[in-house]
Amino acid sequence: MERFYGFDLGDAESAVTRLNKTDQEVPEVLPVQEAGSFITAWAMRRDGKLLIGEGACYEPDVLQRRLRFKSRFLTDTSVRSDIKSFAAGVLGELLLQGDLIRGDDQCFYVGCPAGWDKSAREDYREIFESAGYPPLKVVSESRAALVSACRSRHLQVGYDILSRPVLVVDIGSSTTDFAYIMSGREVELKTGGEVSLGGGIMDEILLEEAIDASFDPARIRKIFSENEAWRTYSEFAARRLKEKYFSDEEYWKNETLTQTVTIRAQLLPARLKLSMNPEIADKLINKKVERLGGRSFKEVFTESLVQVRQSITDKQPELIFMTGGVSRLAAIRDWCREIFPEAVVICGSEPEFSVAKGLAYCGKIDEELREFKADIAALIDSTAVEDLVEKNIGVLYHSTVENIVDPILEKVALPVIDRWRDGAIDRLADIDRIMEKEIDEFLHSAEGRELLAKSVASWLKSISYGLEEHTMPICVRHNVPYSALSLNSYLSLSDIDIRVEAKNLFAVEEITWLIDAIVSVVVGLLCGGSGVALIASGVQGILIGFIISALVLALGKEHMQGAFLKMNIPHPLRRLMPKSYLRSRTDKISSEVKKNLYEKLENEKNEEITEHLITDISQQIERCLTKMAEIVEIPLG
Repeated sequence: MERFYGFDLGDAESAVTRLNKTDQEVPEVLPVQEAGSFITAWAMRRDGKLLIGEGACYEPDVLQRRLRFKSRFLTDTSVRSDIKSFAAGVLGELLLQGDLIRGDDQCFYVGCPAGWDKSAREDYREIFESAGYPPLKVVSESRAALVSACRSRHLQVGYDILSRPVLVVDIGSSTTDFAYIMSGREVELKTGGEVSLGGGIMDEILLEEAIDASFDPARIRKIFSENEAWRTYSEFAARRLKEKYFSDEEYWKNETLTQTVTIRAQLLPARLKLSMNPEIADKLINKKVERLGGRSFKEVFTESLVQVRQSITDKQPELIFMTGGVSRLAAIRDWCREIFPEAVVICGSEPEFSVAKGLAYCGKIDEELREFKADIAALIDSTAVEDLVEKNIGVLYHSTVENIVDPILEKVALPVIDRWRDGAIDRLADIDRIMEKEIDEFLHSAEGRELLAKSVASWLKSISYGLEEHTMPICVRHNVPYSALSLNSYLSLSDIDIRVEAKNLFAVEEITWLIDAIVSVVVGLLCGGSGVALIASGVQGILIGFIISALVLALGKEHMQGAFLKMNIPHPLRRLMPKSYLRSRTDKISSEVKKNLYEKLENEKNEEITEHLITDISQQIERCLTKMAEIVEIPLG
């Protein structure tokens, strides 16, 4: 895609942005009927012309007029036709202005509340598709707001925030949308993600205050009761005045901000003076209203914040990002700090455009991620990982041998020989079978798996550095931190979605060929004749040497070994061999066992084991790369 459009269709106001793939860093707000933020309204004139925005609010000669319909999307199926009509009108304006050209390589990203499920989002998408839009994706508005924050130079919030807990608070005209985002992924909140509280409540209070203070309140109320469009238009004016006031409250502390709305609904126009000052500002947040069950805006909002905090079972947010025109109100940010004292509360410089810009960013990010994942897939499809593992497999063998031989001698071999010495094992011929079984059990035990995992953990360091020669260029091309695809990073980080441990990556339980090979080789090296390697040497081995010599004289050399192994040597003779001798003997042969085991794994077992190890380890590293790529990705709802 070459161009990405963001469409923030709100209940009261909407905005459209565009971002080019190559020559643009910040999305451009596209004016619709000369307004960057335009009223969400449509009307059909008697001559068949479709009107949208401000013109649809007060055009007298219309057959139909619809306003504030998005908030009813989940509860009233009839508003789908309203959304389609409005969306079609916006599309027509963009085409007429030349901001959109049919057939170009482009797509739209349209926002929706975080509380909408997949089914609702798909229904919503189909409405735009039926209106003739280019390829389109529906994205959470809170997600778009966070993406906008991440890309905003003004906020200086970068990709690192995606590894931290964030609460996005999107205060619209009719609803407040809460989204808890951990490691770049939305987590469902008990509020359902959406609260029926918006800045429109304040607009209504401001408008009522103006009506009460007007010269003829009854006449204005009569006009509004007969013409909903003029009431909505006046509320829109009140909203603009409110946002202007809250954008610089300090300045207006000693001044009254006013605007006069001329209502031309009858023969004689009516004039309504809207005013904002500290007294009215206090009423907007503290006046109890029927629509909120007799509660104030502050009470409902703070109760919602408390509920959100209680529903977060993971880490509490470290950042609260606020969007929507009402987020300019300093008091709202103070309430957030009271409920979430550990969080930093920030708001964009143009919060009314945060979602629309974020939606356009989402489109570009999606495209970047497709290219990024294609590069990762190409790396996985190549033989690069397999070649790297094969080149370093000898290091793994060496590390494994170093870590397991001494524990096997200490935990298995010595206790088995001790049991023979104490008479628990009758014949030396039985030691092979017993030792093989117990070494196998030891290597499959938790302790044995930890030993093998320790070998792999150290070995993975060298693999990781070699792998970065392939992943670093991918990170550079896509402006991704090097650590995002670093195996070392994912072996150490604990605050990410996937915790990669060496023993899990290596899958010790599954690599039975290596364990079997170790068992057979170690048994052969230690026993070489069922324990003779451990006991028949040195001064303390004279007794055993004497027995062997006697057997050679009596039976001949060819039959000596079999007879000796089957012999039930008297217990007193066995006890003449002290335990201290057996321990010193294992210390002496440890280096020899390590040397021989390493050579057998590296050479004799190469075809049998190495091919399996290379395939299995490579596949698991590649799966780990895929998971790491998912962490880099910003899920878009």
